[in-house]
Amino acid sequence: MRVLGIDCGYRITGYGVVDTNGADCLLVRCGTIRSKPSDALALRLRQIHGGIVDVIRELEPDVAAFESLFYSNNVQSALKLGHVRGVSLFAAAEANLPVFEYSPLEVKSAVTGYGRAEKLQVQQMVRALLKLEIAPEPFDASDALAVAICHVHSSRFNRAIAATL
Repeated sequence: MRVLGIDCGYRITGYGVVDTNGADCLLVRCGTIRSKPSDALALRLRQIHGGIVDVIRELEPDVAAFESLFYSNNVQSALKLGHVRGVSLFAAAEANLPVFEYSPLEVKSAVTGYGRAEKLQVQQMVRALLKLEIAPEPFDASDALAVAICHVHSSRFNRAIAATL
């Protein structure tokens, strides 16, 4: 299975793609989609959507996993992030990918074992889990890989539960 993890951000959206046999994960590629701060919201959203469409077209993932919204005190930031999530989810749905969402707590717990882990801890565990020599950068890319790894772990757990029923 090939999993696309996406860490939505208004300035930088991270993506990470891993292949898995259900147990181990292998890095396919990770990176970021950056939008210009000077561009209007609609242009930034189009650029993010197009970037995700390109990643999906090129790497052909089987599923897409997203980090769910977190609560924010800044309403404007939350609304912008919601727009980014909307175009990102649409890109996955447009490609007929099954979409899964995980809370930040679930992602951090799946990767580090601690739901309140710092970004550096998540990044280092992603490096270790994927057996990489250097940690994936920036944090947006390593966070997206963490979302993909979380999906792999969650899928394995759900299959194990289903097998016992």
